[in-house]
Amino acid sequence: MSLLVTGSIGIDTVKTPYGVSENCLGGSAVYFSMAASFFTPVRFIGVVGSDCPFDLAEVFSGRDVDLAGLEIRSASKTFRWKGSYHDTMSEAITENVELNVLAEALPKVPDEYKDSSFVFLANTAPALQLQLLEQVENASFVAADTMNCWIDGRLDDLKKLLKKIDAFIINEDEARMLATVRNLATAAEAILNMGPRVVIIKKGESGSIMCDSDGNRFILPAWPATEVKDPTGAGDSFAGGFMGYLAQFGRTDFESLKTAVACGTVVASFTISDFSLQGLTSISKSDIDDRFETLRKLTQF
Repeated sequence: MSLLVTGSIGIDTVKTPYGVSENCLGGSAVYFSMAASFFTPVRFIGVVGSDCPFDLAEVFSGRDVDLAGLEIRSASKTFRWKGSYHDTMSEAITENVELNVLAEALPKVPDEYKDSSFVFLANTAPALQLQLLEQVENASFVAADTMNCWIDGRLDDLKKLLKKIDAFIINEDEARMLATVRNLATAAEAILNMGPRVVIIKKGESGSIMCDSDGNRFILPAWPATEVKDPTGAGDSFAGGFMGYLAQFGRTDFESLKTAVACGTVVASFTISDFSLQGLTSISKSDIDDRFETLRKLTQF
């Protein structure tokens, strides 16, 4: 079924103990789309400035990613992010952000996208996420991401968004911040009471926990990666694998959600293995399938 994503397209500079990747392609919509395209066609909405050095049609060549929703604004500059990772690389240290085009008006949803069944609202201001969602007609399953600055500074808007979506994907620090409790199981319950029927809390190298409003729970460890070169985009790749699997089969029952979490976990494990998109562009769907089956065997008892 149709899968729509809206989010950022970025020019990133990333430093980790494994090296520096300067002016590489990044952004939530880019990572999400590359990950989701292993499972299902993707409808892409995003905006760049005239300074963008990347040809996204070439980047997504051979992938089923529809770029009809891509806007190139001649008088604008592309979003830029510079960050670094140290020691365990569990957290990015942001050194510089230039919002540029992301501080401008939202891109419009093309008419041919408005019937999208599955929608992912990647991280941006929750008021903007709501505005974009209003342009989509009768989506059957909507998921969203957020970050700590919106919890801290746009909480009212975020709570309005939570009442409009089906699934909320958030990391453990953000979950504790939003729920104002330390225990993650309690935090998940508190967030479910804010509106979504599914909450997924990402715990980095410790995996993830998923809870739904019917009382179902699912815990999955992360893939046991032996080398992490660049964690940038891992969360968006997780969301891409998760939503891509759901859209492929058009099911959102809890058993399907569990499998989708595993798909997201596996795809993200390839993202972190190299800088920018190289961990995803160097693999095939069979690589994902093989690792998925290995993860299944590792977690059976």
